[in-house]
Amino acid sequence: MQRVPNCWGFINGTIRPICRPSVEQEDYYSGHKRVHCVKYQSVITPDGITVSELVAFEGRKHDAGMFRESGFYQQLETKARLPNGNNFVIYGDQAYGIRELLLCPFPGHGINEDQQNFNTSMSTLRVTVEWSFSKLVAEFAFLDFKKNQKLLLQNVEAMYKTATILTNCHSCLYGNQTSTFFNIEPVPLEIYLNVNNNN
Repeated sequence: MQRVPNCWGFINGTIRPICRPSVEQEDYYSGHKRVHCVKYQSVITPDGITVSELVAFEGRKHDAGMFRESGFYQQLETKARLPNGNNFVIYGDQAYGIRELLLCPFPGHGINEDQQNFNTSMSTLRVTVEWSFSKLVAEFAFLDFKKNQKLLLQNVEAMYKTATILTNCHSCLYGNQTSTFFNIEPVPLEIYLNVNNNN
């Protein structure tokens, strides 16, 4: 299988259904999923830790639009380029478009065998993002109960991000499907939380 040795993470968007809001309904309606929702964009590392979760976006927003508005690529340019000229990349689906620090599958049906093998190999790895989304909802099932996700009455975004941090903590303690798949243990909880045991 073809792999990318300098790939450090996988990016994808996910939707969380919400109760239909009384205002701005069209903004939060995803015609693709046919549900009112909030969208999040996350980067997952091979140890199953969510290392980046951008602000919540309206349900109708496309993944590429979220990525562009977030300014995340500008962060990559300052963090993923090393002084020796080496670069580290993340991998996403075709919605993001290929860039120097962001790879995606080769498009179209006219690709050659090597390109197809690359697409197949990386698709197998990218599914780990979905595992992380599934783990979060499994640990905090209330996030999946849309009738109680009321945008105007609750801080839906803060609840989701808090659940993400706590899910990361759980992964540090007990591992996760992604870390098992890549055979990489998550960092100890003390390091993740930046706790100094000497104090």
